[in-house]
Amino acid sequence: MGKTPNDVVITGIGIVSCHGVGREIHEELLASPSSPKLVIDTERFAPYPVHPLPEIDWSEQIARRGDQRQMENWQRLGVFTAGLALDDAGLKENEEACSTMDMIVAASGGERDVAVDTLIVNEAAKRNDRDIVLNEKLTTELRPTLFLAQLSNLLAGNISIVHKVTGSSKTFMGEEAAGISALSTAFERIRAGQSTHVLVGGAYNAERQDMQTLYEGVQSLSQGEWQPVWSREGPGGGIVTGSAAAFLVLESRAHAEARGARIYAMLQAVEGDRGGREADAIGERLKTMADRCGVADQADSLILSGTSGRYELRDIEREFVDGTWPTAGLRGYSGVIGHTLEAQFPVGVALAALALKSGAAPAAFDPDHETAMNGTVRTALVTTIGFIHGEGMAALRSEEADKVEN
Repeated sequence: MGKTPNDVVITGIGIVSCHGVGREIHEELLASPSSPKLVIDTERFAPYPVHPLPEIDWSEQIARRGDQRQMENWQRLGVFTAGLALDDAGLKENEEACSTMDMIVAASGGERDVAVDTLIVNEAAKRNDRDIVLNEKLTTELRPTLFLAQLSNLLAGNISIVHKVTGSSKTFMGEEAAGISALSTAFERIRAGQSTHVLVGGAYNAERQDMQTLYEGVQSLSQGEWQPVWSREGPGGGIVTGSAAAFLVLESRAHAEARGARIYAMLQAVEGDRGGREADAIGERLKTMADRCGVADQADSLILSGTSGRYELRDIEREFVDGTWPTAGLRGYSGVIGHTLEAQFPVGVALAALALKSGAAPAAFDPDHETAMNGTVRTALVTTIGFIHGEGMAALRSEEADKVEN
């Protein structure tokens, strides 16, 4: 497979999960000969387990305390992780590169003030004029900055302010589909010659009562003790959420090579779709995307599944993957990091790029349902099936794969 100037390559990776902060610790997780250690909190949101954030010194990437204070945790996490990606790509201090860098972010709405929500519910239970109660509390209890922090495009805005990334900016909302669309748009812009370098990614704070309530509103959360994702059964809907973020610096090959950048992997294809949730309809869409991605079934291929864990969707995906790539190595990364909503697809692509750079075959995340891999990983496919809607795939290829074939 020949190289072209507009190949889309990954040159910077910022990632944070329950396992720790930064690229190195996630490289170690993927290269470890044993399954990743479990990092889970079963107490704070019982009966729902959550993969929590690690300890983070925000000042390492957000120097000004004032900037930190005016952000909510999902924004702090996103801005922090974007800084890690820029540092990793060697562009953090390059003002010219940052001023022309495009940015595409997958974001949610802001975090709710749960104390005010609770106050309104409690007061409304005592009175019949609930519309008046609502107006009274909204005008007297909410802090003035809350509405500004709620704006989804404030994550991109804060990245621009803190890291001086001031090219074009685009924000997608819409759960997992937001992350899929963000990466797909960045990929197509570079491949079409419309961008030379793009910062793309998303962040999710799972440690929020309001988000636990929204997930459980459609009966999606796993309950009780944690179980591996492919083994998960019992009460609840199968999802264990996790706080995490991933940002990537994508460049055209010509731009990356001109500045002597380190290349983790080539992004070969990014596909997304959405439609009805019948098993046959999902299967047809997955087949179409897989054909376009062109990842062959071979022992050196890694399939990183972003399955949410929701039982019926997980089983549809597993059947499709086993039927399409029976000899490839399957790893369900949400089983060790959690379901991360808008960040789910970027997290998977970041992990795939790290695995391809090292070539190390990750140990089974769920040893009872994932087979061991031997040899060097040269191609990877990331899948994500949204827990409500949307599906995506990304195909990646190591720089060493072409040398081996030639």
